[in-house]
Amino acid sequence: MKRLFNFEKGIFLLFFIATSTLGFAQKTLILDAKPQLKISGTSSLHDWDMVSEIATGKLTGTVEGNKLTTITSLVVEMPAESIKSGKGGMDKNAYKALKTNQYKTVKFDLKAASKHTDGTWNFSGTFTISGVSKSVTIKIKESIIGGQTVFEGSYSFKLTDYKITPPTALMGTVKTGDDVKISFTLKFK
Repeated sequence: MKRLFNFEKGIFLLFFIATSTLGFAQKTLILDAKPQLKISGTSSLHDWDMVSEIATGKLTGTVEGNKLTTITSLVVEMPAESIKSGKGGMDKNAYKALKTNQYKTVKFDLKAASKHTDGTWNFSGTFTISGVSKSVTIKIKESIIGGQTVFEGSYSFKLTDYKITPPTALMGTVKTGDDVKISFTLKFK
């Protein structure tokens, strides 16, 4: 009578499968409590910056050693009224332009991520601001600092691409430029 299962081969196969996946693990990482987000632009009077250190985010990916090898999901959300210039009037004008009474968050939702041999990534996803969503691709630099995965990058766009009318001040004599840039450092652990 022929045996259907070879015990020795079965044990070897089980051992092989178990050890071949060591070092590769699907993991969920959470955004650190104080991300660094900066929005920069120009006006007819001077250049300006607004910053936020408030956002939430979650990343799921495969980790090999201490490095991400794949990212299957990533969502980062920032409360729109968390961005501050240090000037109350400028903040109010920005919130009005962003329609923060209606659209409470700025959001990035990853659709695909590709890692390059130099350790950088291309994140393709949907960026939503002021209720308007656009498909974007952002180049990201990854590093490991103190056991945290750190992503640094920037995204430049026109306010009018997101149906935002550039704010004005002093009865229209000071005009905000249409081009802005969001720079960020996000730490996940």
